[in-house]
Amino acid sequence: MIIFPAIDIKDNRCVRLTQGRFDNVKIYSDDLVGIAKSWEDTGAEYLHLVDLDGARGNFNINTKSIEKIIKALNITVQIGGGIRTYERAKELIEIGVNRVILGTIAIENIELTEKIAMDFGKNLAISVDAINGKAKTRGWEKETDIDVFEICSYMENVGIKTLIYTDILKDGMLQGANIEMYEKLQNNTKLNIIASGGISSIDDIKALNELNVHGAIIGKAFYDNKLSFTEVIKCLQNV
Repeated sequence: MIIFPAIDIKDNRCVRLTQGRFDNVKIYSDDLVGIAKSWEDTGAEYLHLVDLDGARGNFNINTKSIEKIIKALNITVQIGGGIRTYERAKELIEIGVNRVILGTIAIENIELTEKIAMDFGKNLAISVDAINGKAKTRGWEKETDIDVFEICSYMENVGIKTLIYTDILKDGMLQGANIEMYEKLQNNTKLNIIASGGISSIDDIKALNELNVHGAIIGKAFYDNKLSFTEVIKCLQNV
């Protein structure tokens, strides 16, 4: 199982939201490149970036910071948040992003999603942020009636292989992952599942690893020292 330390970016700072709420922001650092390099130095081979301002439609606030992070690292980076045009996806891949993550447009613009998938499929994932299995879009601020398994079926039909599933109610709460949902996704899809939201203990890591999910994104638990990257890797090496 791949471990993705997360850097959520808002106003060019490393932050974390609680349950996706923009009125509940905790700032961890103004030094985004330093945070990113620290993960690489710790031994991380993968990094997960989220442009929170981009997710709300403010696409240019963090662009220069994101480019600086990419140029400073020698590890695999994936990024999501506000990637809603073909040109933006292409731009990110050209500056060195290994995987772009589509969220809102995968639900709102199927034609564009398929065009991006046709040209950049191996560098593409879809992120579903949901409450009780129903997707939310536009930076988690717009509710839909679309079920995650409808999206999974669509992904399989168009050849997109990686799904990042975030349980919004769990995100930032440090109360454990929604293991039951990840088990359903593993059993009912052929996708590579990356778990996100609430992962905060070694028991969570063991449970997800036993399900054989593709990866796990960890943010607040690392920054609040509930988990350490070293102990998580050691746990995975010993199972």
